[in-house]
Amino acid sequence: MGEKTMLRAVVLSQEMIAEQIYSMWLSAESIACSAVPGQFVSVYSNDTGRMLPRPISICETDKERGALRLVYRVAGKGTTEFAACQPGDTLNLLGPLGNGFPLERCPEGKTAFLIGGGIGLPPMVEISKQIRGKVQVIAGYRDELFLTEELAANGQLYLSAESEALTASYTRSHGQGSITHGNVLDCIRENQLQADVLYACGPTPMLRAVKAYALEHGIECWLSLEERMACGIGACLACVCESAEKEAHSQVKNKRICKEGPVFAADEIVL
Repeated sequence: MGEKTMLRAVVLSQEMIAEQIYSMWLSAESIACSAVPGQFVSVYSNDTGRMLPRPISICETDKERGALRLVYRVAGKGTTEFAACQPGDTLNLLGPLGNGFPLERCPEGKTAFLIGGGIGLPPMVEISKQIRGKVQVIAGYRDELFLTEELAANGQLYLSAESEALTASYTRSHGQGSITHGNVLDCIRENQLQADVLYACGPTPMLRAVKAYALEHGIECWLSLEERMACGIGACLACVCESAEKEAHSQVKNKRICKEGPVFAADEIVL
């Protein structure tokens, strides 16, 4: 994993790609060149009254331009501020942070499930670009689609939506069977998909179900957890999850999502 750096990043572009979902490219060469899929950055507010940064997963990197892409949902005052940024504005970033996905677990000749739900979808874009094995992306949505072109660019994309209206609308536009009405596991079963390795990011109920599915089918499984963070560097213990084994030093069953994660082997953690 790359050494983390604090830098002042210049906003290159910004657009709203779905309701309250924004895509921002920033010039951040040292982070873009060292980050691996699954890592995140801490983005600091320019308002000195907001001390704590917002953790945002890295969606894409462009090493030639020294740029990285963040796709995030507006959820509070900090992300509302970021959404108002224009090209030329600057933001302080710390990163890359955390541990990413072990893509070497899916070499040529193997097949991977990349499973994303909601705002857990952005990291799957860079994974699909870098992984060497065959890629099957299973994308779960609620009300509106986003990142579909990027997710389909380097593998086979399968969509699922729990919204009946979204399912019906997409099916009318793209043809019967192109989207599953249900969750990501319904999508896998409906399309009779199989894989050797599974990488997933999304809300905890989805990850819990994905972990159980992987265990049942003997699939190697890696999960990226979503959690509120404070420091982002492992010092404050605000983002711990329950681990399967006791930590050697503290003798407690805790792991820090920002430091030991956000990516864990499924058997390391209790959901």
